[in-house]
Amino acid sequence: MDKVCVVIGVGEGNGEALVRRFSEEGYRVAMLARSREYLESLAQSVANSHAFSYDATDTDKVGETFKAIEKQLGPVSVLLYNAGGGVFKSAVDASLEDFEANWRLNVKGLVAATQAALPQLRQHDRASIVVTSASAALRGRANTAPFASAKAAQRSLAQSLARQLGPEKIHVGIVVIDGVVDLPRTRKAMSDKPDDFFVQPSAVADAVWMLTQQDPSAWTFELDVRPFGESW
Repeated sequence: MDKVCVVIGVGEGNGEALVRRFSEEGYRVAMLARSREYLESLAQSVANSHAFSYDATDTDKVGETFKAIEKQLGPVSVLLYNAGGGVFKSAVDASLEDFEANWRLNVKGLVAATQAALPQLRQHDRASIVVTSASAALRGRANTAPFASAKAAQRSLAQSLARQLGPEKIHVGIVVIDGVVDLPRTRKAMSDKPDDFFVQPSAVADAVWMLTQQDPSAWTFELDVRPFGESW
């Protein structure tokens, strides 16, 4: 059976790095994001990568998208949920719509993708679901209320899924990124920072790859990653 990986939330940074890492390991990679133009451009430079237009908050289309992936590439064995983002405001300043938007992307989108992928994941002797998260899942700062509350809920959801699906040999893990990811926009905003201040997307992809390869006798649920100089 062909190895098939789905990456939800492919953009510059972690998403693209995940696509490249799993492609290098011989996977057929389904790249899901809203920007079809970006995905098609990336597909030209990454072997065995395939573009699928997808909005993680548009859960009405999740079923047909995963059916199309299975038909074109085969049943999914690795699901990587990298869709994320948030509103950084206090609980007083944020609107109820801000909170709902964060929940829809970080929690509802993960539920929908998992439900759609499970029939395919269950076709394999071993499968994986890995969620890319942030340190906000573990600590709610004053001006991160919508984002932190959604990320905390996402972490609890992933933990629940891990306990439910583990006996089926479906490994659910979460990677908590504590630091600033190296992106053109973060470099521009923090031009005074040295190279080793930033989290390298390729290193995040290596960590995710490692989780998917762990022996079931020693699975990791939560893995936190940060630059060596990060204060924690």
